[in-house]
Amino acid sequence: MGIVHIAIADTVAGLGYGRPYVAAVRPDRQASAASAVATAAYDVLKARVPAAGLDVTYADYLADVPDGKAKTRGITLGRAVAAAVLAWRAGDGFNTSVAYVQRQPGPGVWEPTAATPQVDLVLTQVRPLTLRSRAQFRPDGPVAVTSKQYARDVAEVAALGRKDSTTRTAVQTETAMFWSEHTAQQWSRALVRLATERHLSLSEAARMLALVHVTTGDALIACWDAKYHYRFWRPVHAIQRADTDGNPRTTADPTWQPLLGANHPDYPSGHACFTAATTRALESFFHTSRLKLSIDSQVTGTTRHYDKLSAIRHDVREARILSGLHFRHAMHDGDQLGTNVANWTTHRFR
Repeated sequence: MGIVHIAIADTVAGLGYGRPYVAAVRPDRQASAASAVATAAYDVLKARVPAAGLDVTYADYLADVPDGKAKTRGITLGRAVAAAVLAWRAGDGFNTSVAYVQRQPGPGVWEPTAATPQVDLVLTQVRPLTLRSRAQFRPDGPVAVTSKQYARDVAEVAALGRKDSTTRTAVQTETAMFWSEHTAQQWSRALVRLATERHLSLSEAARMLALVHVTTGDALIACWDAKYHYRFWRPVHAIQRADTDGNPRTTADPTWQPLLGANHPDYPSGHACFTAATTRALESFFHTSRLKLSIDSQVTGTTRHYDKLSAIRHDVREARILSGLHFRHAMHDGDQLGTNVANWTTHRFR
């Protein structure tokens, strides 16, 4: 979504509101903002992630924009911006075909947990938007499977993350399920709501959304680089095969199953990377960590209201452990990775 929101922000700049990030097209203050923004977003999406229904959605949206010169000029502006942004990202690896090669199985080595393709493996080949390299902030790696810290992490997730856990409370289960939705979709709704509640102008909203999505885009690229560099096993295999890890403090349970599953390596946590990057970008944009934010979940049908960005990060950290998806160390280092990327990006993309 990063380049889509760059295209949107640059289109708004092309309407005479601020400076562009990438596409320095000739400004047109007479163009329709609605047709310009819609066209820029549509052209980028059509080129990058063509989806069924995209053409119809775009046509239906344009049908509601009054016909005339402003509409036509908006379409022209949007197309020019989209073309410039797509040219900027040409050859960035997004459409690379990546074949997964399994490492020799053993203690700590991740193995796919589903028959479906590994999630977002292509991100290991994508050129970042602002980072110097995918590995620029690569964390130090998982703790040794023979360590005391590892044993503590295993015991924690074994008790709380088990599908039929008697330790996890109903409130904790709701927290796990609340944050089980596709994180980008969940946050996208929250960000649009935030822009509305804060009465941001068109230019302010476009720049806020661009900053967040560029930051999270690079955070996920860096996160997936680390995931497939270390390829550390998920709790499900770690607990089922604990008798192979050489750690006398862990106990194997071949029947153990997590509350939720995900088909990519444990370390670092993608949710932690994404959430830390998002909240740090918001803190940079609004110049405060005390931000009122409402986030809903289509999984639980509930909405949570936050007064501090740190509280969101805390909830996400706990949720992924309660889900049986991650060890605490993966959450901690994912949070730090997302923060590091955001600190870099927000100083270079404003």
